[in-house]
Amino acid sequence: MATSSHGFAGPADLHLHSNHSDGTESPAEVVAQAHAHGVRTLALTDHDRSTGWGEAGDAAVARGMTFLPGMELSAKHEWRSVHVLGYLFDPADAALRAETDRIRGDRIGRAERIVRNIGRDYDLQWDDVVAQTTLDATVGRPHIADALVARGIVRDRTEAFDGILHPREGYYEPHYAPDPLTAVRLITEAGGVAVIAHPVTTGRDRMMPVSFIERLIAAGLGGFEIDHRENTETGKRMLREIAAKHDLIITGSSDYHGTGKPNLPGENTTSEDMVARLIARGTGTAPRFP
Repeated sequence: MATSSHGFAGPADLHLHSNHSDGTESPAEVVAQAHAHGVRTLALTDHDRSTGWGEAGDAAVARGMTFLPGMELSAKHEWRSVHVLGYLFDPADAALRAETDRIRGDRIGRAERIVRNIGRDYDLQWDDVVAQTTLDATVGRPHIADALVARGIVRDRTEAFDGILHPREGYYEPHYAPDPLTAVRLITEAGGVAVIAHPVTTGRDRMMPVSFIERLIAAGLGGFEIDHRENTETGKRMLREIAAKHDLIITGSSDYHGTGKPNLPGENTTSEDMVARLIARGTGTAPRFP
């Protein structure tokens, strides 16, 4: 197995999800798919949990791949949903665990409220959603979408999110999430590296203000996930300028969810130098090498 000049395998995809959150495949299956698409370094970044690390790490090492433990932490700035990728943090850190427990707990209550709302107009029950989850996965709107598909109410997740699950339809319910400053600090204080996931997916009015991004950097933000299929070209240029100014890490990733999204492993990747910087900065837990 070829390795980079830094000692780990490449190419690197640092944003993939398993069925421990809203992906459709087990951690080992995610690793197998990543390997089949040419990925040689990967991070499992399930929402608000680290329970898939052991299985994914074992599967990666067995295939001669490098594994970086990760997570996608839910956050909210004003009315914007902000996702903060955390890498190489200590999963036993008390403050971070308390926050992820709170987020996951509220996600379940929120999902139940959404299902009750939808159930007023469609033949959908909470048991239909439970049937679409595995293990103790973080229940979220993708699982409700899968239940709508299973009931024959919509054709796929895309139709569900464009229709019934869109806020304009009136079934939407908010959920608890910390502000991004708190998310960045929690990850950093747990020895991890915080990277904002797909930060510029829409117009400037929906992006976090640059002044707030500067505050995140001062709080310890490590970088931006710039090469992502949903980021706008204008937004990418702006973030590259900010990253250059502050010498931040730049990542590229697929945001793979199995059959839940069209994204494919390795469609965007992170350079060797950036992976090396991320590994050097993270102190909470170690990567696993082949």
